[in-house]
Amino acid sequence: MRDNILKIGFFVLSVLLSLQTFAQEGPSRVALSLAEAQQYAVEHNRTLANASIDIQKAQATKWQAIASMLPQVSASSSYSNSLGYKMDLGPMKISMTPYMTFNVSTAIGLSGAQIVSLGIADISRKMADITLEKSEKEIANQVETLYFSALVTEETIRLLEENLESMRKLHAITQKSVDVGVAEQTDADQLQVQVSTMESTIKTTQRSLEMVYNSLRLQLCLADDVEIVLTQGIDDLLNLRTTSDLLASDFDVNDNYDYRLLKESTELARKQIALTGWSNGPTLSVYHQYNKRHNLSDEATMNMTPPNMIGAQVNIPLFTFGKSYAAIKDARLSYKKQLNTLEDTELALNVQYRQLLYNLRSAVEKYEIQKQNVAVARRVFDNIAKKYEHGVASSLDVTNSGTNLIAAQSNYVQSLLEIINAQVSLEQLLNK
Repeated sequence: MRDNILKIGFFVLSVLLSLQTFAQEGPSRVALSLAEAQQYAVEHNRTLANASIDIQKAQATKWQAIASMLPQVSASSSYSNSLGYKMDLGPMKISMTPYMTFNVSTAIGLSGAQIVSLGIADISRKMADITLEKSEKEIANQVETLYFSALVTEETIRLLEENLESMRKLHAITQKSVDVGVAEQTDADQLQVQVSTMESTIKTTQRSLEMVYNSLRLQLCLADDVEIVLTQGIDDLLNLRTTSDLLASDFDVNDNYDYRLLKESTELARKQIALTGWSNGPTLSVYHQYNKRHNLSDEATMNMTPPNMIGAQVNIPLFTFGKSYAAIKDARLSYKKQLNTLEDTELALNVQYRQLLYNLRSAVEKYEIQKQNVAVARRVFDNIAKKYEHGVASSLDVTNSGTNLIAAQSNYVQSLLEIINAQVSLEQLLNK
């Protein structure tokens, strides 16, 4: 019986340890499309979690403003003992007996500043909502840029590896020609330098790719040892039809997050004028107090505390030596500055919209040209490589054509990045 209990205990312990180990282990590999990566980042990014907390804080501030206009109730109790002292009133003496008191106070204070503060708290909550939406969009855009950068870098490595394979083949042919005495060693040495340079370039690009993936892991809040697999390719994401639709979109400044935040900030400055004015305005306070006294002795004594008491007070500042006027004037000037900033921002955003349209059109045109340029450079390189194999072209021709091909591929890759950067910038401005 005892052995069976021990076996069951060890079994339960092993299960618990296994569950704990499994719970501590995170995913070791995630496969994500662009939309899935953006959604994953929005759900797990800590910056967005902080923005969500700011909304809760703004809501709490609003309720603080509301609570300040509601009745405030407090209760207290006390014990007093005069240690046998008797009050001498001439012909008579009154004993000061020990006693306990119980007090309940209800008070409410109202002012224009409290009402204005409630409006300010509501504006703060709206600004927190807009900030959260803006942060979500920025995170999604950053993920899109990194996702596309990883794909482009992988495409760069693929192109370089194709070139490296061709160069190695030509170097092997040249070295055989050198061995049989029909070619110079310098020709083989030049191609070997090209091979070594390309191998080094591939390693550098692979390290750059790892940096891109590390940045993507940061956005997704993944551990550094988690493997990320991108399930979409460049052709899936580089949709020029979508780019054309984006170029045809109209710009409404009221959809821009920065403009919406500035607009709410301007409204906040306007409310600040009223708050400054009401800060020196009249205030009304009303209170009710209930008192209960219980004597702890049977001796006759005197009780002058009324059981109920109500009161009201109005406070009206009469003269503050121009302090209120100066404060209100300062608030009005701040509001005027905010209005000027809002107008300048609207003009700047419209100019930025035109510039981003120009950047995207130029990026698309450059991409089409560079795409053709890569195809031409590849054909030239293959043609010269064939001529070199038949002894018609020199190793210098091969080196030059290889260099031109690499430059064309580099320009092509750069044009891909320019398209996605221009597209993301325009989408962010349009809030698409």
